[in-house]
Amino acid sequence: MTNKEISRALRFASQLMELHGENSFKIRAMQNAAFKTERTTESLENLDSTALAAVDGIGKGLAVKIVELNERGSFSELDELIARTPSGVAEMLSIKGIGPKKVAALWQELGIESVGELLYACNENRLIELKGFGAKTQELVRHAIEYARSNKGKFHYAVAEMIATQLVHDIETAGVVSAISFTGALRRRCEIIELIDLVVDVKDHAAIQHFLSSHPLLDNNSITLTEAQLSATTVSGIPVRCHFSDSTSYTKVLFATTAAAPHLDYLHSEKGWESNNATSEHEIYHQLGLPYLEPEWREGLFEFEWVKKNTLPDLITYESLKGTLHNHSTYSDGVHSLEEMAVYCKSMGYEYLGICDHSQSAFYANGLKPDRVHQQHEEIDRLNTRLAPFRIFKGIESDILTSGALDYENDLLARFDFIVASVHSVLRMDEAKATARLITAIENPYTTILGHPTGRLLLAREGYPLDVKKIIDACAANGVVIELNANPYRLDIDWRHIPYALEKGVPISINPDAHRKEGFHDMHYGVCVARKGGLSKEMTFNALDAVQLQQYFEKRRK
Repeated sequence: MTNKEISRALRFASQLMELHGENSFKIRAMQNAAFKTERTTESLENLDSTALAAVDGIGKGLAVKIVELNERGSFSELDELIARTPSGVAEMLSIKGIGPKKVAALWQELGIESVGELLYACNENRLIELKGFGAKTQELVRHAIEYARSNKGKFHYAVAEMIATQLVHDIETAGVVSAISFTGALRRRCEIIELIDLVVDVKDHAAIQHFLSSHPLLDNNSITLTEAQLSATTVSGIPVRCHFSDSTSYTKVLFATTAAAPHLDYLHSEKGWESNNATSEHEIYHQLGLPYLEPEWREGLFEFEWVKKNTLPDLITYESLKGTLHNHSTYSDGVHSLEEMAVYCKSMGYEYLGICDHSQSAFYANGLKPDRVHQQHEEIDRLNTRLAPFRIFKGIESDILTSGALDYENDLLARFDFIVASVHSVLRMDEAKATARLITAIENPYTTILGHPTGRLLLAREGYPLDVKKIIDACAANGVVIELNANPYRLDIDWRHIPYALEKGVPISINPDAHRKEGFHDMHYGVCVARKGGLSKEMTFNALDAVQLQQYFEKRRK
């Protein structure tokens, strides 16, 4: 098991312990164990109990549990807790807004033993009289359940892309097709997808069915074959569809299955497009009197307006990025040290690293008190001397407080090269309050970048409601950059708002919000959705080189 999977199992055990009212010290110890195993940089998968016990933060007792987890995916204490818990009650622990204690009250006092029963109870107003709940909590619970249900059967692009890339590689290596490509929402690089869609040029349908029937990523009992396509499901539950074509129809099938319906509808109604056997997608657009439209754009949202205005953007590429801003280290809640993050970032070919550990109000993330800010700045100076010409810029992810003020006094804010201002607490706001709070932060002269503007977590948490145009207008008026948080579970700002930001002259900074070295690679996902929104190199903040960025920071500080 990976460290994250081990941590998840331990955290689940701590939730069940709290659900059953076990000793608070034991619960806290299990919670700490989950935290430590996720944060350790050493892989725990293949270590024996002696080696595990020697890892910092892991003692003999925890080592035994981890060995058992690695051997069979569970451990005896967790087995016992699961045996005592109805499966529906365990599922209720995943509902946003209620913890184990509230789930215990619902189970023990109202006899609710499933998510379905809980939703019914919300609709019947049965929660409002329960101690610790009330009408507001009842509405939040109902909304969380309905939101989760609306996302059932949806998957993060990053997860689907990883599986699809492996499938394509294996199919190509096996030589059972002449050509293969992503298509559909996967090829358009949508942040959320419902299936892995592929187009294959294949002569022998039975050959690809035979190959995939034994593929370890697929449930071999799920494969069905028709004349037009093969359908299957991955072992993780993601549907897979292979559209069949031959060499003469491959381009036609790829084109027709890539674009969203509004894009194709426009081509039919406005351009008279009819399916043909063109040799390339460039040729199809040329025949229609259109420039080539990138797969990422084919949503029917902006692309034809860009064509009419002759403003097709020269899209940002991963290679155009010169550095990465907004990253964390062990100074706050990161896994790797500042030096480790910097050395790894440099090894990836970047010119600079912006370090933005959490500010002091983020106590839950070990936010930096002023003395630790000074300590970090001294280390940055030493590392900059040693790693030159690579540069570490002194940043902070300053919490936007409830009032809209930034964390820290102005004299300390002035010591940073740049400041990413983000909301992390008091997320339950109406649109007017949330918008006003962010605008106050944007108007603060120390704010450089507005971090993950809506606070959303894809498929897990909706962002707080915002008048996004007002936010963009405020950034334009105050010279503030907007972040596109590249973490595949955020991808915030939403790419649909990028055209308006560009219209208003607001640059976008593609930031990975990396909490470990591997997190730098999330820049890839940020570029994917930035391209969907038409982001160009010229409007990408971190396409500036280190010298240009230093000059920008100095000018803004003056």
